[in-house]
Amino acid sequence: MARDDDTPTVKTYADHEVITPPDRLRSAVVRLADATDDPVARAEAALAELADEFTDWMHAECERLEAARQDVKRDGFNKTTHDALFRAAHDIKGEAATFGYPAVDVVAASLCRLLEHTPDISRIPLALVEQHVDAVRAMVREQARSDLAGVANALTRRLREVTEDFLRAENNGRPEYLDSIVTPPLAPVTNGT
Repeated sequence: MARDDDTPTVKTYADHEVITPPDRLRSAVVRLADATDDPVARAEAALAELADEFTDWMHAECERLEAARQDVKRDGFNKTTHDALFRAAHDIKGEAATFGYPAVDVVAASLCRLLEHTPDISRIPLALVEQHVDAVRAMVREQARSDLAGVANALTRRLREVTEDFLRAENNGRPEYLDSIVTPPLAPVTNGT
């Protein structure tokens, strides 16, 4: 039952009390004059208007990722190059699905895991970083290909496997940490297969 006052109600029973706080949410609800106005539809329409720019934005993010990779190749891994590469991969991971590139999300997430969970950044294999960056760029570039999903799934699965194997090896002296970061397999393992 809605009340206009701002005091809680208290009902006392033999072994407990029930306190019902005032309903302040009613004052936060805005009644629209136009009942046909749908804010979700408006948000979707606004996204649709921006959709043409998503490709440009994703290409710009790929260029930023490429620049970070080139810095690592030139200067090696240090705090600055590591952080720049991680931020670029992390931003792509966060934006890819929204921008219409769901397969890219998984590859960027794998790169983030590699960069985040390798205890000694100097041991991160540049070849594995390059494979991740190349995969992201190729998936963005080839988005329109009809066979992209199959190729992307195979590539993503292999990159994740190699990354997880590397992380297990690098963190084998830290079993408690390893248990917290190792992801379960995508498919159940049966009879060692």
